[in-house]
Amino acid sequence: MNNTDRGIVKCELELLVNGKRQPVVIRSADTLLRVLREQLGLTGAKAGCENGDCGACTVIVSGTAVKSCLMLAIEARGSRITTIEGLEDAPIQQAFIDHFAFQCGFCTSGFIMNCQALIDRHPDANEAVITEWLRSNICRCTSYEEIRKAIHAVIDRE
Repeated sequence: MNNTDRGIVKCELELLVNGKRQPVVIRSADTLLRVLREQLGLTGAKAGCENGDCGACTVIVSGTAVKSCLMLAIEARGSRITTIEGLEDAPIQQAFIDHFAFQCGFCTSGFIMNCQALIDRHPDANEAVITEWLRSNICRCTSYEEIRKAIHAVIDRE
């Protein structure tokens, strides 16, 4: 259904977020990041650079790590979207705690989501694969060594 609000065309759609169908009203230019944060109150995905460089906004869309600042909300229709709020005690979350894989915490949810997608897609990832995946996110506070240890802790357990 289309409607207008001060000349801006909006449409209603339903997104499947963290296993729940969520109705939203969007403009064609609304990013998934903005809809998640502003309409659904899911603020774990952070608005960092908002141009796809930092990865703080990473969510999982139908099994793929996606920078939600680059994806239009309309593109997510029909997909399964998982945010940090929907991970529900995934082993990678505890591994981040156990291995001190965060400092200020701003980038942490994006890293956790990227690492979860890595583990799901490559449960036997070698160092080269891990290095490649970690290149998609930026942390300014800690070295990536702790994050690597967290990934290995989960991979080695499986």
